[in-house]
Amino acid sequence: MKGDLFSSEHMVRPAQAPGMTVENAKCIKYAVDGEMLARQGAMIAYRGNLAFERKGQGVGGMLKRAVTGEGLPLMAVRGQGEAWFAHEAQNCFLVEVEPGDEFTVNGRNVLCFDASLSYRIATVKGAGVTGGGLFNSVFSGQGRLGLVCDGNPLVIPVSAQYPVYVDTDAVVGWTAGLQTSLHRSQSIGSMLRGGSGEAVQLVLQGEGHVVVRPSEVTQHKAQQH
Repeated sequence: MKGDLFSSEHMVRPAQAPGMTVENAKCIKYAVDGEMLARQGAMIAYRGNLAFERKGQGVGGMLKRAVTGEGLPLMAVRGQGEAWFAHEAQNCFLVEVEPGDEFTVNGRNVLCFDASLSYRIATVKGAGVTGGGLFNSVFSGQGRLGLVCDGNPLVIPVSAQYPVYVDTDAVVGWTAGLQTSLHRSQSIGSMLRGGSGEAVQLVLQGEGHVVVRPSEVTQHKAQQH
């Protein structure tokens, strides 16, 4: 067959080593040699001797499901082979987690990760139960984490001199060493829409980085996730 579709730009490349790589901007490839984890429904293709098993609790755990009705059901992928993962054609990125690191991420942005990583649910400090979606997953240990994001994310440095205020619907995640709280302010956009004029931002203080998506989660997308 000939044509642009069969050019090297679209042809998958052989895996050089076991583990996770970015196949293209919208897809992550995982060369499985043992076990890895991914969000259910994210596998778009595979080859080799692989078995898929539903994981009961998932990122966010039972607490998040009980309080907010949210959660990220996971599946374990075991065996030897290659699998490709994607979600709604969102952009894909890798995070390297090293010993002593912690990376806090919104469950909606998790695509897949190494089985060597540990994860737990955490409530965003200052949000409380009324924060709803402000329950996040904290990854630690050593390994790679594959994320998805609508558009290209912004990585904003946070320092003691310059805290960062982030829309709660736009935040993807942040590094260890940052303290969180909620800040209420007047929103011109809200006032123009006839609202109360009050908006809530997540405040991050300390030393580290925060990752922000260049769009807010609409009600329709929130229901899909």
